[in-house]
Amino acid sequence: MEAVASLRLPRSPGARPSLGGQSSTRPRSGWGPVFVKTASIRPPRSCLSVVSTDSSPLEMTKNNVGNLTDWDLSASTVSLSPLDGRYMQKVKDLRLFFSEYGLIRHRVLVEVKWLLKLSEAPEVTEVPQFSLDAQSFLEKIIHDFDINDALEVKKIEKITNHDVKAVEYYLKQRCKSHPEIEKVLEFFHFACTSEDINNLAHALSLKEAMNKVIFPVMVDLCEAICVMAKEHAHIPMLSRTHGQPASPTTLGKEMANFAVRLSERGKAFSKIHVLGKFAGAVGNYNAHKVAYPDINWKSITAEFVQSLGVDFNAYVTQIEPHDYIAELFNNVTQFNNILIDFDRDIWSYISLGYFKQITKAGEVGSSTMPHKVNPIDFENSEGNLCLGNAVLSALSMKLPISRMQRDLTDSTVLRNLGVGLGYSLLAYKSALQGIKKLQVNESRLNEDLEQTWEVLAEPIQTVMRRYAVPQAYEKLKELTRGRAVSKTSIREFTESLDLPQEAKTMLLNLTPHTYTGEAERLATSVGDAVDLVNGFKLP
Repeated sequence: MEAVASLRLPRSPGARPSLGGQSSTRPRSGWGPVFVKTASIRPPRSCLSVVSTDSSPLEMTKNNVGNLTDWDLSASTVSLSPLDGRYMQKVKDLRLFFSEYGLIRHRVLVEVKWLLKLSEAPEVTEVPQFSLDAQSFLEKIIHDFDINDALEVKKIEKITNHDVKAVEYYLKQRCKSHPEIEKVLEFFHFACTSEDINNLAHALSLKEAMNKVIFPVMVDLCEAICVMAKEHAHIPMLSRTHGQPASPTTLGKEMANFAVRLSERGKAFSKIHVLGKFAGAVGNYNAHKVAYPDINWKSITAEFVQSLGVDFNAYVTQIEPHDYIAELFNNVTQFNNILIDFDRDIWSYISLGYFKQITKAGEVGSSTMPHKVNPIDFENSEGNLCLGNAVLSALSMKLPISRMQRDLTDSTVLRNLGVGLGYSLLAYKSALQGIKKLQVNESRLNEDLEQTWEVLAEPIQTVMRRYAVPQAYEKLKELTRGRAVSKTSIREFTESLDLPQEAKTMLLNLTPHTYTGEAERLATSVGDAVDLVNGFKLP
C-alpha cells in the first residue's frame, strides 16, 4: 500500500496546482487537507538546477557542487532533523555507530561473542568448544552484517515488539542451518537481560565513534589553531578587556591560548574509561547461579566484557549506571564551550577587520546586500555547539539517574547519543572550514595600534615604580584616563621623567607594536604545551 501524506495547502481563487497531472481552474477558498500519495511525487530534477545559470564548471568545482548529484535530495528535504537532511553529508560518518542499524549491528556482535565465550567455558558442557568451521560461521555473521540484515531484524521486531528479542530470534534463524550451532541455539542470549546486550552495544558504538570520527576532527581543529598560532606569532594586536583597548598581544598568542585549552580537554578524555556490565536482571547473576552454581560468573563475564575492549563494572543494577557517559559528555561539552569562545573571538576579529575572508565564486552573503561576506562558518559552528551542548548536558544529567534497580527512562534517552555528538561534529567541521577562509589584515591591526598610544601608560608607570618615582600610577592616570593620547604626548611625558637615561631610552623606543612582552615566544612554542598524541582517545 502506498504511503499517504497529508499536506495542508492554502486555496485561493483561481487556478490551483494540479496533482497527478490533472489541472483545474475551479475557484476554491479557505484551507483544507490535501492527501497526496507519496509514491506519485515526482523525483526532483538534478541538483545542478540549483546552481545559477551563469555558473561555470570551474565555479561549480570551486564550490564543491558536483558531488550533490549523489545526494538523495528527496529524503534530505523531508527529514525531521537537519542532521539527516541539510547537514547529512557532514555527519554521515556517525550513522555507522548511532543509527538504528548501528545499534542492531553492535547487538548482534555482543550476542554472537557471548555464545562464543560460553563455548570456551569447560563448565558449560552443553555448549562444547566450537569447531573452526562453526567459529568462522559465527564470525562471518558479524563481519558481513549489513543493512539488509538489520531490516530482517526490524521485521521480526514488528512481531515481538521487543528490539533485543528480535536480535536473538534473528540469530537463531541464521544459525539453524549450521548443524553444530543448531544444537545450542537456546544459548543465544543465555542468562542475559536486554540491558546486558544494550549497554555493551552502546559502549562499543560510543567508543568507536569517538575514536574513529569525533577525536580525529577535534585533533584537526587543534592542529589548525596551532598553525595559526605559529604563523601569526609575530603579528602584534591590540588586546581588549571589557571591550576597551588594553596591553598589546600578538594574534598568534591569542590562538595559542585556545590550542592549549582544547588540548587539555584532549588529555582529560584519555582518563575516561568506557564501562560495561553483564550481570543479569539486577546485577547479581541470579539466573546464572541457578543454572550453573559452581561457575565463577563474575570472572567469566569480566573476561567477556574486557575482550570487547570495554572495562568491566562489577557493581551495577539491571543497568550500567552510565556515569562514564556523563563524564565523557561533560568533557565534550567543555571542549565545545572553549570552541564557542574561539568562534566568538574570531567573529569579533572579523568584525574589527583583523581578518578578511577569502570569497568563493558564486557564493552569496546576503539576499539583498551584494557586498556582504559574512562569518557564517563561525556562526554556524557556534549555533550547533549550543545545540550539541544542550543535548549532551541533558544526557549527562539524566542517564546516571534511574529508579531503584532500573526504570526505562534511559532507554529512549540513549538513542540520542549520536544527536549531541552529531551537532558537535557539524560545528567542528564548520569552524575548520571558516579557519581555511581567514586571511590576516595586518594594515588594520597596525592602524588600531597606532591609534592607542595610551596603552604605554602601563609600562611607563611600572618603570617609574621601579625607580621610586612618587605617584607613578596617579600621574599616568592623570595623563591618559579618558583623554586623547598621541605618540607626541606620551613621548613628551617620558622625556620629563627623572629616570636613568638607559631606562628612559628604553621607554622612548617602546611603541604599541613592540609592547607585546613574551607573546611571540609563547606562540611559537605552543607545540611544547599541546599534546595531540597522548590525548583525544578513549582507552
